[in-house]
Amino acid sequence: MIHRSPLPDVAVPDQTLTEYVLAGAEARAGKNAIVDGPSGRALTYGALPGLVRRAARGLTLRGFGKGDVLALHLPNVPEYAVAFHGVASLGGINTTINPLYTPEELRRQLNDAGAKLLLTVPPFLESVQEGVRDTGVEEVFVLGEGDGATPFGALLDDDGDPPEVDIDPATDLVALPYSSGTTGLQKGVMLTHENLVANIEQSLAGLGGLRESDVIMGVLPFFHIYGMVVVMSLTLRMGSTVVSMPRFDLPQFLGLVQDHRATGAYLVPPIVLALAKHPVVDDYDLKSLRWIMSGAAPLGKDVAAAASDRLGCLVVQGYGLTETSPVSHVSSLEGGTSKPGSVGPPVPNTECRVVDVSSGGDVGTGGEGEIWIRGPQVMQGYLNQPDATKACLDDEGWFHTGDIGRADGDSHFSIVDRLKELIKYKGHQVAPAELEALLLTHPKIADVAVVPRADDEAGEIPKAFVVLREELSEKAIMEFVAGRVAP
Repeated sequence: MIHRSPLPDVAVPDQTLTEYVLAGAEARAGKNAIVDGPSGRALTYGALPGLVRRAARGLTLRGFGKGDVLALHLPNVPEYAVAFHGVASLGGINTTINPLYTPEELRRQLNDAGAKLLLTVPPFLESVQEGVRDTGVEEVFVLGEGDGATPFGALLDDDGDPPEVDIDPATDLVALPYSSGTTGLQKGVMLTHENLVANIEQSLAGLGGLRESDVIMGVLPFFHIYGMVVVMSLTLRMGSTVVSMPRFDLPQFLGLVQDHRATGAYLVPPIVLALAKHPVVDDYDLKSLRWIMSGAAPLGKDVAAAASDRLGCLVVQGYGLTETSPVSHVSSLEGGTSKPGSVGPPVPNTECRVVDVSSGGDVGTGGEGEIWIRGPQVMQGYLNQPDATKACLDDEGWFHTGDIGRADGDSHFSIVDRLKELIKYKGHQVAPAELEALLLTHPKIADVAVVPRADDEAGEIPKAFVVLREELSEKAIMEFVAGRVAP
């Protein structure tokens, strides 16, 4: 049985991502596009296209062109959109990196992605300079100034026009985020301009209820597909304002909602839980919030109801994966159609199946099975990983998610379990295999198995069962891991 959206299909514009996202910028010239929450520094819609053009020109002068890769190693700041679209407009590829990565993790992604340039901020520069050693990165840029790095402002000095580039939205990549996929180590997810343009159109239709006047909290990291597409790109296409936060801090978040009269927030379950239970929430005026959309991990219906009751706003959830750009299912923000505990129906132009993991046959209404997805938002595959691609993307275009779910008679889906081994820590993917491989490099460890442990705040945290060759304390093992992976 194939499930489809209750909404009609949408037309996918044949445009590059930057053309599409910034199409209405000139008409909104005086309006803030992205505001840096902590400092109040704002980037207007009028300024954004010119800065993107200058960034593209500066990159061109440094030999960067179509198919080249730039690594974005940044927290959420307004310049993220400038750099991202400067690259995109040249037919380049953005590989987005968690700025908390250790140098070893950074080096691994840079080499796999084939990054030519990197952009970071001064606090991360020391780690970056260690991480780019023995990679193909030719130049490091920094917002502001830092020893051994080129100021990002130098890219913006030349007001000339960048070259005209022939970009095929259907085949040319624009983003290369990394995901563990259904199992194993991090892999580059190849996403085209068409993938992201299609998914924004699909999401706008599925969400409904969005307004150009909305002020959206940008706390989810832009390096993550959820923040990159839904928060940064969709909001700019809509013409709303993003209030960005470089890192999450609950009192600061609440203060920014209050001060900017934020109307919407894309969040993850641990933040929704804090909004439902933390006493500090009562110290702030959050009446401006109309809706909260939760994603990246399952949100319990009791937590959603508690947050909704406390804040007096709609709290719903959606579902997606890096491999689906990311949105495949979403609950409407218009109210009255969402169902507690459900991630909603498929977005337009999307087909879904619930497949029995043993027989490979479709299960009926209410039955549980692996969710398969087919649509224009599905990735092209994993970079340099044909076997991993083939394992989850079949010849008929169905992406096998590794998530277990069920669909009701209205094609509203619920996510109930995972076939894949991933641990979801605060919405981030943690691959057990990666931690196991790391622990096995310790000379005193003979064998190890890593599993998820339920945690109220984080959702899940990794728990390791370790077989020792020689005596070794728990503290020493924890310190060994902490020094080699992102927190």
